[in-house]
Amino acid sequence: MIQGTVEGDENVSVNKFIKIESDEEGGLSFVGNSRYESYVYRSKAACIIIYDTFRASQPVKATLIRVKHPQVAFVHLMQYYASLAPVKLGISKQAHIASSAKIGQRVYIGEGAVIGENATIGDDSKIYPQCYIGDNVHIGEDNILYAGVKIYHDCHIGNNCILHSGCVIGADGFGFIPNENGVYEKIPQLGNVIIEDNVEIGANSCIDRAMIDSTIIRHGVKIDNLNQIAHNCIVGHDTVIAACCGIAGSVEIGSNCVFAGQVGVKDHVTIGNGVMVGSQAGIHKNVKDKQSILGSPAMDGKKMMKIYAAMNFLPQLIEEKSNKQ
Repeated sequence: MIQGTVEGDENVSVNKFIKIESDEEGGLSFVGNSRYESYVYRSKAACIIIYDTFRASQPVKATLIRVKHPQVAFVHLMQYYASLAPVKLGISKQAHIASSAKIGQRVYIGEGAVIGENATIGDDSKIYPQCYIGDNVHIGEDNILYAGVKIYHDCHIGNNCILHSGCVIGADGFGFIPNENGVYEKIPQLGNVIIEDNVEIGANSCIDRAMIDSTIIRHGVKIDNLNQIAHNCIVGHDTVIAACCGIAGSVEIGSNCVFAGQVGVKDHVTIGNGVMVGSQAGIHKNVKDKQSILGSPAMDGKKMMKIYAAMNFLPQLIEEKSNKQ
C-alpha cells in the first residue's frame, strides 16, 4: 500500500496510530526527518515508518518500514483506516424533506434535518442531524455536512466537500447604506455562494452570499474553524486559510496561497497566486504573486523581520538620546 521496505519482524501486529514520542505500546508511528531520530531508539511503537536514508547508530527494537515520504505514507494509512468505518445510510423519519426536493442514491439524512423546496442532494452525500438546506440549494455527490450546518437558499456545493458543524453558507453579506437622515438601510443581498469540489470548511466558519453574482470558493480550498469570508469574495483553488481570519467584501485571493491565523484583509484587495501570509497580518493593499508578507500593515516578510529586530534597540536608542540631551 505504501511501497515500503520492511526491516525486522514482518508479522508484527499493530492496533493503533501513535505519536513517536508516546510511551504507548503496540502502535504504528512515523519519523519524517533526522530531528526526531532519537525517538526511534526509545520508542515503544511496534512499527515505525521512517525515511529511506535512515542509518541506525544503535539497536532499534521496532520494525521499520522505509519509504521516501514517511508522513505522506502515514497519512495514507490513516485514510485507509478511516475508510473502514461503517457508512451511514438511510433517511430519518424525523427529517423534514420538501416534496419537490430531489434526493440521490445511498444518501444519509439525520434526525431534525430540513431540506427545502427544489433542493438537490447528490448520491452518497451525508446530511447529519439538525442541518438546514434551503430552497433551491444544490449539493453534489459524496459530500459530508456535519450536525448543525446551515446552507441558505440558492447556494451551490460541489462534490466531495466536507462542511463541519455550525458553519453557515450564504448568510447575507454585511451591506448597509446611510440615507439622508443618517439611518442605515439594508442593501438586499441577491447573489449566492458557489463552493466547488474538494473543499473543506471548518466549524463555525461563515461564507456570505454576494450582493450580486456569487461569492466563490474554488476547488481544493481548505478553510479552518472560525473564519469569516464576506460577500463577493473569490478564493482561488488549493488555498489554505487557518483559523480566525477575516476577509472583507470583494476580495480576490489567488490560488495556492497560505494564510496563517488571525489574518485580516481590507475590502476590494487583490492577492496574487502563491502568497504566504504570516499570523495576524493586516493586508490593506494589493499583493503580487508569490510574496511572503508579515505585520500590520502587511509588508515584505524579510523587511518586516528587520523592523521587528530593530524594535529591540529602540529603548537603548531613546535612552542614549536622552543622556546626550
